[in-house]
Order: sequence, then structure tokens, then C-alpha cells
Amino acid sequence: VQLQASGGGLVQAGGSLRLSCAASGRTISSYAMGWFRQAPGKERELVSRSSNIGGSTNYADSVKGRFTISRDNAKNTVYLQMNSLKPEDTAVYYCAAGRYSGRSNSYEYDYWGQGTQVTVSS
Repeated sequence: VQLQASGGGLVQAGGSLRLSCAASGRTISSYAMGWFRQAPGKERELVSRSSNIGGSTNYADSVKGRFTISRDNAKNTVYLQMNSLKPEDTAVYYCAAGRYSGRSNSYEYDYWGQGTQVTVSS
């Protein structure tokens, strides 16, 4: 699966952005899709995940109520709608495709996009 993330940019605090992750090679309906972010000097963290089984979604506590993940299987694209952005949301955002592993009891992401920069000014 090849993933292409886009939609990042510079926005003022309180503003909104919508990130897109277009997949090619395989259909995303076979994968859990995640959005991760990494700020300078910090570890990469999971922002949100959309499961391909049951349609469940999960969010980091820091973005709950502000971010929404969605997927359009027909367009083979995953989105991350980000509202009420804060300066602490500034990071490079990555999309990833993976599957749940019963062996590790966690999601394992095998495919990664190139990242898109989100900068929120105060």
C-alpha cells in the first residue's frame, strides 16, 4: 500500500484543517488506518485510528472532541478533520495502514505516508 498525505499548512489557533491520506496499491477497507503525529523533540504519537472491523474509532485524549477521523473506501482515502486547533497540535502528521495483531494484542502498522506539516500559530 502506498500512502500520500496532504492538507497540512499554517493556521491560526482556533482554526481548522482537513488532512487527507490517499492510498493506492490496495484497498484501505482491508486495513486499520491511523493518523500519527510527531512534534520536534517528541516521540511519535497516535492521534486517531479507524478500524476496518466494526468501524470503531479511537482518539488521543488531547484531540477528543476536536478531531474526527473518517474513511471513504470508494475513494480509498482517509481523512482527519481537525477543528479548534491549538499551538500544541503543531507537528508532522503521518497516516499509516495496518492490522490488529492477536500475537501482540495491538495494531501493527506496516505502511506509512510521507507526512504533512501542520503548524498552528498562537
